[in-house]
Amino acid sequence: MEINQPAAKFQDASIAPMHTAEHILNQTMVRMFGCERSRNAHIERKKSKCDYQLPTEPTAEQITAVEAQVNSIISQQLPITIEFCKRNDVPACVDLGKLPAEASDTLRLVRVGDYDICACIGAHVNNTSEIGTFKIISHSWESGTLRLRFKLV
Repeated sequence: MEINQPAAKFQDASIAPMHTAEHILNQTMVRMFGCERSRNAHIERKKSKCDYQLPTEPTAEQITAVEAQVNSIISQQLPITIEFCKRNDVPACVDLGKLPAEASDTLRLVRVGDYDICACIGAHVNNTSEIGTFKIISHSWESGTLRLRFKLV
C-alpha cells in the first residue's frame, strides 16, 4: 500500500473532528459488541447519531463504557493517516459492505493509529488530539437498533 496525503478536501472540514470521532466510535462498537459498523449515521458539527444492530439492549454501564473507551482512544493522540490502494489489496479487516457499486478500483483508506481502518472519502483531523471530548448525549434501543446521539465538547 502507498501512503499519501489527500489531494483535495472530500467533505466540509468543519466536521472533521466529529467524523473522526465516528470512526473511533464504530470500531469501539465492533470491539465491544461484535456488531457491524454503523450503516445509518448522520454526522454534523454540533451533534451526530449512529445506529447499530444489536440483539439485546445495552445496559447504562455499557453505554458509559463505550463513551469512556472512545475518549481513551482520543486521548492517545493517535495519528490519522490516509492510504490509497487497489480494491484487491484492501486488508481483510476492512468492511467494504457500504462501498457504492460505482466506487473506483482505487480506494482511500483512513487509519486511526492502529485502532481503526476503513474505506472513507470524508474529512478527518490529523491527530486524535484535535477531536476534543466525546459525549454520548442520549441513546435509545428499539427492535434491535441502538441509536447513539453524541457531541464533542
